Amino acid sequence: MGIETWDEIRTAFQVARLGTVSGAAEVLGVHHATVIRHIDALEKRLGTKLFQRHARGYTPTEAGQDLLTVAQTTDEQFAQLASRIKGLGETVSGELVVTSIAGMSDLLVPVLSQFQTQYPGILLRFLTDMRVFRLDYGEAHVAIRAGAAPEEPDNVVRPLARIRTGLYAARSYAERHGLPATEADFPAHRFITTDASDSRAPFHRWMRDRVPADRLTFRATELASFESAIRAGLGIGFMAAFKASRDPDLIEVMPPIPEWDAPLWLVTHVDLHRTRKVQAFLAVLKEAAKDWDL
Repeated sequence: MGIETWDEIRTAFQVARLGTVSGAAEVLGVHHATVIRHIDALEKRLGTKLFQRHARGYTPTEAGQDLLTVAQTTDEQFAQLASRIKGLGETVSGELVVTSIAGMSDLLVPVLSQFQTQYPGILLRFLTDMRVFRLDYGEAHVAIRAGAAPEEPDNVVRPLARIRTGLYAARSYAERHGLPATEADFPAHRFITTDASDSRAPFHRWMRDRVPADRLTFRATELASFESAIRAGLGIGFMAAFKASRDPDLIEVMPPIPEWDAPLWLVTHVDLHRTRKVQAFLAVLKEAAKDWDL
């Protein structure tokens, strides 16, 4: 059933309820000719008369009474639905879907825990994936993205933080192979990187531009795999400084440069940005981010 049919049923409901075309037109905010056209089209579509026309107005036939009953129930259900939706928008409860780039769990899970403790009625879904989740399709309430600022027109984008990224090797790698003193030494070493040649991460691009392809000896698709390979001594690779600083077995190969930094962006859809649920989460996240040592 198309949207036109729903418009016609809504029109017929108001005519049956009020008894006149002019009354229905006023309530619906349309011209009286539109009301007559809707009634005629609906009767033709259903193959039966819904109203008896007379000087005083329109009186529903038996079929019209059936339609009135169904339309009345539907109208009430829509009113209840609208009330529930409005209520959900004004309370901090129900489902909250947060998406982020991979590797952010160490930072975000404590924030999510704090938020759920503060608002126990919340059901949290924390989704990470290589693909970008579509906020305009309702795939998430809040997204945390890295790299260039997102440019979708209906999204609200705010800077959150910058992740400092460094080049690291395990002590076991250094004991076996030594460490490069300059970029000129790179061809004598083994490196770990992403298998995605189109990666937008600035540090991966930097590595591909400076390290011979045959020295990129371990490639993977998951961030966790890069980190495991670095710790296992399979080669030199990039890791977020806040993670590497916690591991005494890792050695910083060269000082970080700003070009490797990954800016983090907080993204919400304009239609949901001002809801209490989203605003409550953003407040907890922004406050927690002040203490991140990145």
